Amino acid sequence: MISWRVLPSMLCCLAACLPAARGQSQRTESVLPSPRELGRHGLVLDWHNHATMDPQRDHVLHMTSDEDTLYVQATVGTITAFDIETGLKRWAVQLGRRDRTSHPAVSNEALVLVSSGMQLFALDKTTGRTQWTIQLPTHPSTSPAIDSERIYIGSLDGSVYALDLKQIRRLYDMDRLPQWSHQTIAWRYQADSEVTTPPVVTPRVVSFASRRGSLYSVSANNRKLVFQFETDKPVSAPMATSGPLLFLASEDFNFYALDSENGRVRWEFVTGLPIRMQPSVIDEDVYLTPTRGGLHSLKTATGRRRWWNADASQFLAATAATVFASDHLGNVLLLSRETGRPVGALPLRHYAARFSNDRTDRLFVATDSGRVLCIHEEGRDFPHYHRFPERKPILPEFTPEEPEEPATNAASP
Repeated sequence: MISWRVLPSMLCCLAACLPAARGQSQRTESVLPSPRELGRHGLVLDWHNHATMDPQRDHVLHMTSDEDTLYVQATVGTITAFDIETGLKRWAVQLGRRDRTSHPAVSNEALVLVSSGMQLFALDKTTGRTQWTIQLPTHPSTSPAIDSERIYIGSLDGSVYALDLKQIRRLYDMDRLPQWSHQTIAWRYQADSEVTTPPVVTPRVVSFASRRGSLYSVSANNRKLVFQFETDKPVSAPMATSGPLLFLASEDFNFYALDSENGRVRWEFVTGLPIRMQPSVIDEDVYLTPTRGGLHSLKTATGRRRWWNADASQFLAATAATVFASDHLGNVLLLSRETGRPVGALPLRHYAARFSNDRTDRLFVATDSGRVLCIHEEGRDFPHYHRFPERKPILPEFTPEEPEEPATNAASP
């Protein structure tokens, strides 16, 4: 039993230790990997910065990127945009009411789309200014998808809505948003249950899956059903595409490659474990991470497994020679892209916020409080574009200067 005379002194000691412990935690979290540690693996820390958020009550909820911008979303509803090449903070905005449910941001060349509660926000990609706000008819269950004509978004009641971009712009110019949001709906498709995967848009169809294991592919123009594919268990992860193939993971431990135009099964891979992470397609390889099942590298055309690494738990990024992956301890593994064998590891446990980057060869990690790191291979000053190589900017080429000819004497001997 603790004496009452001893208790006050113990409380004083505890109070003195708490700030020290908090300060130690903050110092630990802010430690950057050393140039020597990275250089041992042929890597460099390109940049680091901090997302706009309150570290006392907020933490990183989502991270996504496209070819030129990294987006960090906080639980309070703040989104921060970083320039991928320089790390400069382009903008940071608060969307909707604080602590509303949100989904990962998506973007195209001009807009960033973020759902918060029952609102859909479109932000100017360069400035972060709100272009328009739509009041959604029901609660969204997925991130939206966008093409040149429409926005597609799934909902908890099984509906998928297509929103007309031209109509949105017209109503915005008339100052009738969000009051007239219902007039932006081009069509609605009703699935058999909650939509569990973000819509995937190909040139002709929009595909999405329900909790009951149904995959629907409908015409983007008129919502006509093109094909329907059934699995024995719910579709458990967001889908991915590569050329004419649509990749689908099910809770029945099966991973399917379907023809995106007609739904025919091109090949099938059985993992023996559920898959809940989106597959990542890099060039001719698709990376698959079953729960507690390691990392598989499959050929996209045939489904043949190239290799399997039992220690990896999440695909993070890839270069021409290396795959970055998390392990169960929070380290970042460096795997040979050819064989899957480990070639190194980075102890970045404090940078626990991560995502699968299938757009570029950059590795992005962040602390829970919003410190972001960008790491890449030495000599790779410009990102390599995986999914859309045609978006790579054309860099100016300079003709090398020719050496000056040695001076000659004017007078001949």
